[in-house]
Amino acid sequence: MRELVDFIMTELVDDPDAVEVSESEDDRGLRYTVHVAPDDMGKVIGKGGRTAKAIRAVVRAAATRQGASAYVDIAD
Repeated sequence: MRELVDFIMTELVDDPDAVEVSESEDDRGLRYTVHVAPDDMGKVIGKGGRTAKAIRAVVRAAATRQGASAYVDIAD
């Protein structure tokens, strides 16, 4: 699952070396916190948050197929 989040993020941004994905687990399931370069934040969030919402939906669907719960947080 972490590989999926990392792949999506590195393909979206201009500076893939600045992408950092950390994984933790809480009461809701797996939580992926993504850090990107400040210049790439707009690309990851998208207009009106549409790109971020789509990323979260894809990760949530992939986790559900594996019988887990996963969430993506985009940190600055």
